[in-house]
Amino acid sequence: MAKTNMGKAAAASGGVGGSGGRIVPVILSGGSGTRLWPMSRALFPKQLLPLTSERTLLQEAVLRVADPARFAPPLIVANDEHRFIIAEQIRQAGSQAPKHIVLEPVGRNTAPAACVAALCAAEADPDALILLMPSDHSIRDVPAFHEAVATAAAAAREGGALVTFGITADRPETGYGYIRKGASFGEIDGCFRVAAFVEKPDRPRAERLLSGGDHYWNSGIFLFPAALYVAELERLHPEMVAQCRDALRLANRDLDFLRLDKDIFGAIKGESIDYAVMEHTERAAIVPVTMGWNDVGSWDALWEVSDKDCSGNVTVGDVIAEDSTNCYLRTEDGSMIAALGVEDLVVVATQDAILVTKRDRAQDVKKIIARLQSQSREELVTHRTVHRPWGTYRSIHNGDRVQVKHIMVKPGAKLSLQMHHHRAEHWVVVSGTAKVVRGDEEILLHEDQSTYIPLGTAHRLENPGKIPLHLIEVQSGSYLGEDDIVRFNDTYGRA
Repeated sequence: MAKTNMGKAAAASGGVGGSGGRIVPVILSGGSGTRLWPMSRALFPKQLLPLTSERTLLQEAVLRVADPARFAPPLIVANDEHRFIIAEQIRQAGSQAPKHIVLEPVGRNTAPAACVAALCAAEADPDALILLMPSDHSIRDVPAFHEAVATAAAAAREGGALVTFGITADRPETGYGYIRKGASFGEIDGCFRVAAFVEKPDRPRAERLLSGGDHYWNSGIFLFPAALYVAELERLHPEMVAQCRDALRLANRDLDFLRLDKDIFGAIKGESIDYAVMEHTERAAIVPVTMGWNDVGSWDALWEVSDKDCSGNVTVGDVIAEDSTNCYLRTEDGSMIAALGVEDLVVVATQDAILVTKRDRAQDVKKIIARLQSQSREELVTHRTVHRPWGTYRSIHNGDRVQVKHIMVKPGAKLSLQMHHHRAEHWVVVSGTAKVVRGDEEILLHEDQSTYIPLGTAHRLENPGKIPLHLIEVQSGSYLGEDDIVRFNDTYGRA
């Protein structure tokens, strides 16, 4: 009997998003991306940055699965700290609105995250298929990705497979795990049984794996029937599934977010899908694919996937490169980078930090991260420009008992009704219109007008206009930390 062609397989199973259970994209967005410091920070990690195009990596991931004829609305699993930025970026991308944005109180790796997502999907559709994707990968050949998804969906529906996607290796990479393919998986053309998972190899072994022709990079992308994944995980780790069920049962709905129970989810043992399920199941399958994939895991990896000039340089921002080759040069703060007579360098400048390293040492940024952690440096956590659901603020000056900020409030947005125990504030409107609540007063301020908020006075700032509101805030007092806020009422559920 002839093997099933990919297109025929998709048609036989109702298309990529047809009968037999819709494909629910699950996008994991909980990572911190520390190896792309100083651009990637704990409160604004790499998946929220426009690194490979004008869109962020998260937006690219969401748009890859935005076709309603192929995919159900996505389910996002996210870090609580990033929830408002993620929701806004998905809205701006113009994709399908997420079915859920599930908030993890703490990261517990991919196996519990996938379990929660599978439980959510199976509740709505017992035959649902889960397409599990990290939010921070780059895929240049989206049609090839869709073809691979069609093949995997056929294997999942017809053969009850737990499918992983193997990337055709083009170099002896030591930074990725590998998967060895085995015999064909049933009658599904292009799908094979998993013969073995291989840990990240050293260089000699990576060269042997590449020359053998039957090993593929482990992409960390999976497709499987939601109910089957839960059943296999329950067979192997029953306590994990029970905890995921309880964390979901006791979850709180918070605006557009589903907030998992903190105590129960936090007690789950963190485990990856590979270790928890794929290496111990007889249903593991692999679909090899060449789709221009990169996990954007380092500055060198970003150099690999970016457009280069005739000298092999990637330049972003105000950059002058003279007699320089194969460099990644990026400035994000408006200052200029001038590179002369250098090669194979990474230079990344932000508002408050500059990274300089050889490209072949880019993986070692983790050593810088360890130093920053040991010194509790703020540059590891946040940028000078801090994003909030209502807009942004940027610290301009931080001195003894005084701090100056540039605040931007989006049209129609407003801050919480709040007060401070240790500081007073003076606001000067630069552009736009400010609606200010100050104690029992409510006033409108326009360009070049100002107001003073005494210490201990309840106040609120709102932008009632149709253009962004920009103002300068001068704080004065004995303590100017962001934790000196008592919220009485908040549109975004933070009170």
